Amino acid sequence: MAGSGPQHITGLHMKHDPITAPARNEVQGHRGASAIAPENTLAAFRAAAEMGAQWVELDVALSADGILLVIHDATVDRTSSGTGSLGDLTAAEATSLDAGSWFNPDFAGENIPTLTQTLDLLGELGVGANIEIKQHEHHRSLDQLIEAVRDVVVGRQGNAPIMISSFDIDALRATHKLMPELELAMLWEVVPADWLAQLASIPATTIHLDFKALSIGLLEETSGRGIKVRAWTCNAPHQLLSFWDAGLTGVITDDPRLFLGKGG
Repeated sequence: MAGSGPQHITGLHMKHDPITAPARNEVQGHRGASAIAPENTLAAFRAAAEMGAQWVELDVALSADGILLVIHDATVDRTSSGTGSLGDLTAAEATSLDAGSWFNPDFAGENIPTLTQTLDLLGELGVGANIEIKQHEHHRSLDQLIEAVRDVVVGRQGNAPIMISSFDIDALRATHKLMPELELAMLWEVVPADWLAQLASIPATTIHLDFKALSIGLLEETSGRGIKVRAWTCNAPHQLLSFWDAGLTGVITDDPRLFLGKGG
């Protein structure tokens, strides 16, 4: 199992050291290193890379003119100097907004990036992208969203690894049809009773689960079935200590330094 310690022989028995941390390539920066830089900005992704994170999680939404922007909300109000729905803003209008000052004046002038800009940067940094997709009311259709994601992923510069995650099972099914080679992760706050059937219907073999819903029993079953489980969004490593040895795969965190050590 990735991240296990060296094995020791005691008499006729072999045992491994308990796993107390994730493998280094299983620490993802949530919306970048969003604890120290404005979420979903190039500054946050650079910060995560500087910490040693090999993956970042990010969100996408379409602008009024059909360009994928890296932003969590359907409006720009919370994380920029502007107001209004993305359905009323072109990409040029949205990307011209200040997306840094709300977080800290030191980030004044940081912009809302496009997905293309973001994947180009991540390719240069050697960092993978966990792209969370969700339907917003202003999107014309699920097909429009998934096809836009496919076009950017296929056309990206460099070889930044890509995985797709979503709370929307239909979005993951549609993604599998267009990009069957990608790892797909089902996002859940609580694991449903029919979780195994839902994964099979996508198909997917990865769960991204609210860390508060983790259990030893679930992890023993998923690891026995070859299903990965990553915990979101945990910013206190001690809260996961009992789960690594049971089969927890990775963590999505606002501050990758907590799991990687300062500076990676």
